[in-house]
Amino acid sequence: MSRHALSRPATLACGAATALLLAAATIAAPPGPTPMEPADPAINPAVAGRLADDDLPKTDEEWRRRLSPLQFEVARKKGTERAFTGKYTDTETPGTYRCICCGEPLFSSGEKFHSGCGWPSFNAPIDGVKGKTVAEHEDRSHFMIRTEVTCRRCGAHLGHVFNDGPPPTGLRYCINSASITFDPKKPAGPTKP
Repeated sequence: MSRHALSRPATLACGAATALLLAAATIAAPPGPTPMEPADPAINPAVAGRLADDDLPKTDEEWRRRLSPLQFEVARKKGTERAFTGKYTDTETPGTYRCICCGEPLFSSGEKFHSGCGWPSFNAPIDGVKGKTVAEHEDRSHFMIRTEVTCRRCGAHLGHVFNDGPPPTGLRYCINSASITFDPKKPAGPTKP
């Protein structure tokens, strides 16, 4: 063996270290108090509810005007926010998580759990595993093979799904907070006797 050649274990260790470095090189949130917003429906109407098909942007420039830089990079360019920095990682409030781009309801708080991975985790989409709201695609980026999940309606990158979640599905949908918005459940009104 030449002095420049690495042994097989050393080559594997270098490959693993490279994969970890690339995974760690996720997108940092831009400076400022609210890098995830605009939450103003006048800027991004998807935060107020599901958009009509005709209201969905068609170009990157239109998406850039509606989304914050972080939201655009994650949802439209398949980026990843840094672990433990997302707005919804520790949220326990009952409600519905919708796509930040089109407003489509995607996940319910009833399926959310704390996985410790640093991103909001769900064991199923709002309409169940293999439903119509979330699409799955093979992702071979960063020297790994994973399953990417996107909003089936507008194609926004949401995150990835893994086979290490809790029962009953055994799945962990690991979702970027920058790709979703949250509607808290409204309290039930007073009951009439």
